[in-house]
Amino acid sequence: MRWKNLRRSSNVRDVRGAGGSMRVPLPIGRGGRVGGGIGILIILVLAFLIGGPDAIVQLLGGGGVPTGDRGRPPAAGDTEAEFVERVLGSTEDVWGSLFEQSGQTYPPPLLTLFSGSVRSACGYASSASGPFYCPADRRVYLDIAFFDELARMGGPGDFAAAYVIGHEIGHHVQTVLGTSDRVRSEQQRSGDAAANRLQAAMELQADCFAGVWAFHANQTTPMLEPGDVAEGLGAAAAIGDDTLQRNAGRRVTPESFTHGSAAERQRWLGTGLRTGDPSACDTFN
Repeated sequence: MRWKNLRRSSNVRDVRGAGGSMRVPLPIGRGGRVGGGIGILIILVLAFLIGGPDAIVQLLGGGGVPTGDRGRPPAAGDTEAEFVERVLGSTEDVWGSLFEQSGQTYPPPLLTLFSGSVRSACGYASSASGPFYCPADRRVYLDIAFFDELARMGGPGDFAAAYVIGHEIGHHVQTVLGTSDRVRSEQQRSGDAAANRLQAAMELQADCFAGVWAFHANQTTPMLEPGDVAEGLGAAAAIGDDTLQRNAGRRVTPESFTHGSAAERQRWLGTGLRTGDPSACDTFN
């Protein structure tokens, strides 16, 4: 992927290293799992009773970065941060143009780089949760270490990483358009299975929007190289709900899917890449 040709965004904020130190020396294993038996279980139960779920995340993640900490621009010479800045800049250009064509204005989100844990307007989160978008503060949160985990899971490559960023920006587009609010309202009136289906449709539409971004970005600033599309589709398959359940040694249960199967995620990313048309991303019907 020729990402060096993309415009660099000024909307990336770096809070890596800004979090507090771990307050209790809990032994954390690979993948964020806690080891140590009954004593640790008691500590976690007490933390939950006193402070609820946020207290658990704060205990394990060292407190996180306060929501009000807007961070700083990434340091010069940080190649990984530059990659994020340039991909984000490209999403701003593409969605800004698409919104303008429909008579609207696109408000670009901020993207926060963090490590370990972070506190957003949506609450605490750890790196184990993966990248996420918070509609309450309209910010994307990303631990760059996730890209290494994605590669280990079967989604290596720079375009695979760019697809992840494009997906989170897709959630921002849904928020701006009012789709997120409508879906949350419908979920509150639905049972668990129907709510899961609606959530999966949201995630699949964000996949499709990531493809829409890549289509238009490649038209204006050719960035895709041979193998890039395969990288993106491979990443989509690697984080399909059925793939994740199977790799965790669990039975595949489609009714529990909240992001879509590997095949569905590939299909909708491919739809955006092929058409470049946001209206083709109607995953709800």
